[in-house]
Amino acid sequence: MEAATPLRPPHVRTIGGERVAVDGLLVDDETTVRLVREREEAGEDAVGLLIDAVEIGARVLDREQTGAHAEYVRAEFEKVSREVEHAFGDRAKVAAEELEPKLEEVFGPENGHLAKALERLFSDGSSDAVQNRVRELVGEVMTRSREDLLKQFSAADGQNPLADFKAGTIAALNRASEAQNDHMRAMLEKLAALEKELQGLRDERSKQLELAEERERGTAKGRDFEEAVADAVEVLAAAQGDDCDAVGDVKGTTRKTGDVVVGIEAARGPARGRIVFEAKTARLSKPEATRELDRGRIEREADYAVLVVPDEGKLPARTEPLREYNGDKLLAVYDPDGGSTLGLEMAYRLARARVVMARGSGEGVDLPAVAETVERALGAMEEVRSIKQKLTGARTSIDAADDLLETMATTVRCHLARIDELLAPAD
Repeated sequence: MEAATPLRPPHVRTIGGERVAVDGLLVDDETTVRLVREREEAGEDAVGLLIDAVEIGARVLDREQTGAHAEYVRAEFEKVSREVEHAFGDRAKVAAEELEPKLEEVFGPENGHLAKALERLFSDGSSDAVQNRVRELVGEVMTRSREDLLKQFSAADGQNPLADFKAGTIAALNRASEAQNDHMRAMLEKLAALEKELQGLRDERSKQLELAEERERGTAKGRDFEEAVADAVEVLAAAQGDDCDAVGDVKGTTRKTGDVVVGIEAARGPARGRIVFEAKTARLSKPEATRELDRGRIEREADYAVLVVPDEGKLPARTEPLREYNGDKLLAVYDPDGGSTLGLEMAYRLARARVVMARGSGEGVDLPAVAETVERALGAMEEVRSIKQKLTGARTSIDAADDLLETMATTVRCHLARIDELLAPAD
């Protein structure tokens, strides 16, 4: 900036060490005048522009001054460095000239004092050599030590410091050997007893496994299922006023086919029809199931036959539960462990309705309405089966999610344990 000659001298002062006051200062810098004029023509305040110009200029001057100081310091440092280097070189040269004769006198390879002393102390041909003296002294000490040690440990009296220890050690080893022998004998006796007991448990387990396999193969397990079906059918028959007989052990016309026979309304008078129930735990083919139910109807002189299995996996291939076949046969699923008798009750009611409608002997019975209600019941039962399958799938998903959650919780516990291990040094 270049200031014009003012009418009165300009005055600049600082206020409180934080601000600068300028009074009566004129600026004729071309760039500054142009920028201020543009601000005035635009109707803007030019004071801010002048403040920015002063601040920017002050920072530029400060950087320039700092750079000048740095250059001066660098030049002075290089000058002093050259002078010190030159003086040190001269002094080092003089010191080397004075030190060289002294080093030759002490460390000279032929006539130096150090070489002569080393030759005298460490030469193999010198009697005063250190290694020769050390070898002689070590030999003498080792010889005396061996003789004294041999005298001490060869004696059996008080001169031997280990005599009592040797005697005590031998006695302790003898006692330990006897105790170990007694312990081993007791252990062998216990092992023999345990082996006998284990063999007995193995035999018992083998018998239980054989019994379980036998029950699984059919006879015993089938008998349990047959009794469970008979009990459930008896409860259903009592509620309807029907008569129920478990005839699995009673021979029919020619054989024992048919496990449970129900006489419709036989508890209140003559039977209006008969239903035979056949309980099977083994899976039959569709032709085999048809022949078994037909034989049961003939042997028990029944109007209708129902095959009962413990789960849908035991149904014949390409068959469905609660679906009629040939108008006189029906398949049902009843799981005694499941707790629900809905499937068996539905089969019982359908078979009973079919027999009553086929006989047509009921006075005042609306047979079309019964048939329609039966169809509706079958539709509702199908919805029950569908919902049950969905619930089974949902329960499986919930169990899987619970297992996954437990696995994640275990992982979190492992991380927490790792944190405790890492914090243990701090504790």
